[in-house]
Amino acid sequence: MGRAKRHHIPGYIWHITHRCHKREFPLKFSKDRHRYLPRLYQARKRYGLMMLNYMVTSNHVHLLVVDDGDRDAIPNSMQLTAGRTGQKYNQRKEKLLDFIKTTC
Repeated sequence: MGRAKRHHIPGYIWHITHRCHKREFPLKFSKDRHRYLPRLYQARKRYGLMMLNYMVTSNHVHLLVVDDGDRDAIPNSMQLTAGRTGQKYNQRKEKLLDFIKTTC
């Protein structure tokens, strides 16, 4: 079943829950959670996202944001933050796998 169509209502406060891929726990280590925050800040600056609060857990993120009327600010910010965090996580895991292969 597909998800419902999103309705854009400017000027509202939104509670966004973003779950990790396959409900895995890629943010379980504090270094991974701390890598998420600079990317969130970068997205806030780039797209003008007004953020009221956030909470990063081991497998999902809660954001409380204000929509200032730019229809693409929230989706672009989420795409940038989640995409860059996922790339760095995958690079780190690949390096770890390469290290294990060479030492075993």
